[in-house]
Amino acid sequence: MSIDLAKRTTAADRGAPSDHGLVPGRALRPRTKVLPEHARGHNRSLVLQSLYRSGRASRADLARTTGLTRVTISDLVGELIAEGLVVELGQRDDARPGKPAVLLDVNRGATQIVGVDLSEHAVFRGAVLDMDGRILQTAEVELAGSRGEDATAKVLALVDRLVELTSAPVLGIGIGSPGIVEADGVVATAPNLGWVDEPLQQRIAERTGLPVFVANDANVAVLAEHGFADAQGDMMLVKVGHGVGSGLLVAGALVFGSRFAAGEIGQVMVGTDAGPEAPYDRERCLEAWLAVPRLESRVAAAEAAGASAEPVLREAGQRLGVALAPIVGALNLSEVVLAGPEELLDGVLLDAVRETLRNRTMAGFHSGVTVRMTSQGRDIVLRGCVVMVLSAQLGVS
Repeated sequence: MSIDLAKRTTAADRGAPSDHGLVPGRALRPRTKVLPEHARGHNRSLVLQSLYRSGRASRADLARTTGLTRVTISDLVGELIAEGLVVELGQRDDARPGKPAVLLDVNRGATQIVGVDLSEHAVFRGAVLDMDGRILQTAEVELAGSRGEDATAKVLALVDRLVELTSAPVLGIGIGSPGIVEADGVVATAPNLGWVDEPLQQRIAERTGLPVFVANDANVAVLAEHGFADAQGDMMLVKVGHGVGSGLLVAGALVFGSRFAAGEIGQVMVGTDAGPEAPYDRERCLEAWLAVPRLESRVAAAEAAGASAEPVLREAGQRLGVALAPIVGALNLSEVVLAGPEELLDGVLLDAVRETLRNRTMAGFHSGVTVRMTSQGRDIVLRGCVVMVLSAQLGVS
């Protein structure tokens, strides 16, 4: 059975914002009842969330898990089956007396999601994924220094190719872009791509006729770490690529900031060797030490001179630790996760981050913070696009 996109209840029908997949202040996973006027849409999400995470549950199981009445569950399940979002798997093997319960699950194969990662410095990468984040098809295009409209044209061509590769109805298209991305999917600024006020979400939606959601790549990456790796609800993910950005998750909700620039740590000046009165200088910002092109160049120069690259990596880790220490201290985060080229970040650099954080935060309150590499590898933004689309379209993550 395939999903009937005409019947499916949209975010707008549920009274939720429909222009963006990430809503400031909203927890990613619904767990409790809400006001009566929003109850039906919220309860649909509760049922779908329970099935998406646990799978293979009966109507009675869902009533116990969600706290909803059996009558409500029966009504919602019937609606979700009619829309193709939920399927009956057959009767449970049960030794208990009475009629065996019928097991249900999300119809995981009925729809696909297109994800696009624009954060790497050499290529734009994309994939067709299923609801569980498994990659079914891939495509990419060389960036080759493209900027402005040329870069946008490459994104549009990549999306066209990916949509052609789908083999089921497309639930939505998720895009992770570097830079500052506003709630309506406009890339306010992405200096490395030469974008200013680029209406990327609108342009792709008009071209494809599909639901499109564009967000900052680090925010998308943190969704993958939370959704597919069960990361803590108070965490920070630092995404290292062409630039340096981060996604913040506090109490299970993404932090955006007043101008959607929360997590933009790459332009924070961490080179204070000239003293606290030194004026702002982009060459003393975190990206000068940590952005992949800069870091690769310094490592290559050290190796060409016959020296070890370890001091270069250690200094980059120390500068990152300097930037992170006040954030960890202010928010009492439980985890800091790094995402980017493992050959650069894992090992010496990661150890230097841990040591610097330990030296610059109060022992007993922040010394227990976990600092680790992502478990999602290079596909973290692509998989985060799945969570973004699912959250926007179905209210699950």
